[in-house]
Amino acid sequence: MKNLYPPLEPYAVHRIPVDHGHLLYVEECGNPSGLPVLFLHGGPGSGCKPHHRAFFDPQRYRAILLDQRGAGRSTPQGGLRANTTQHLLEDMEKLRLHLQVERWLLFGGSWGAALALAYAQKHPDCVHGLILRGSFLARSRDLAWFLADGAGRIYPEAWQRLLDFLPPQGRRAPLKALYAMLTSKDQLAQRRAARAWLQWSELVTLGEGHQGGPPSAEHVTLEQLHKTQIELHYAVHRHFLAEQPLLDGCPAIAHLPCIIIHGRDDRVCAPEAAFLLHRALPDSELHVLPGVSHVADGEAMINALVDAADRMAGRWAP
Repeated sequence: MKNLYPPLEPYAVHRIPVDHGHLLYVEECGNPSGLPVLFLHGGPGSGCKPHHRAFFDPQRYRAILLDQRGAGRSTPQGGLRANTTQHLLEDMEKLRLHLQVERWLLFGGSWGAALALAYAQKHPDCVHGLILRGSFLARSRDLAWFLADGAGRIYPEAWQRLLDFLPPQGRRAPLKALYAMLTSKDQLAQRRAARAWLQWSELVTLGEGHQGGPPSAEHVTLEQLHKTQIELHYAVHRHFLAEQPLLDGCPAIAHLPCIIIHGRDDRVCAPEAAFLLHRALPDSELHVLPGVSHVADGEAMINALVDAADRMAGRWAP
């Protein structure tokens, strides 16, 4: 069985200015001469965490961790201005050139998987391959699965609590209603909306054994508020993508090595997404893990991700 590699500290930290006042936080870990891999966090808006460094063999990888616009340690935290998928793709390419990387491996989970696919399809000559976990394809049905059409049928009581939180006129379009509250000038309303969303999203993501969300609006942290604002910003704008671009664009990357890993019990991103992606990339590997949910945690998921990274490193790194 594989385990995460031991904790390690970055050997370099960068703060890279991009447009509209955004400043990107980037760290590099492992071997400066190793195989470059770009870690793409989910959310959108989640930011990178220290344990994300540990998926990669520090002797063979030059691991690059990017906090996307407004997320994590990038500033302005929670910034929504000029924060779209197209901006994130431009940031990734600017980062590649800044770090003088010719080609890199992309390692992305959930929203990070969608971003990895979008970047690879736009810049296939700059990509060695992809490792994708809990793939999100950014179609209308993928977002609906996380709401009333999927998880809402599994957790009907929790979905009803979210609807009951909203004013009656907002219940037909709950995401838009929450987003309006999250971006209002009323700070208490912002935190109440964030709490309502976190109670729902954390339940679906982590399961019934987890106490979803903070106990009160006053306990919503600034980090949680910013993450929620960015996540809903992307959701209400359909992730700034057309209806099915990530599947339609797969022929451009069919030649790239790709390992797709998905939990069978994923209630955030349906396993159907991984199956359709594998069909669109027939030379890819597909691993559907029984009894595994969405998060990059637990023995089976960690084993699969670390093994995938080790095998990818074996293709190029000495």
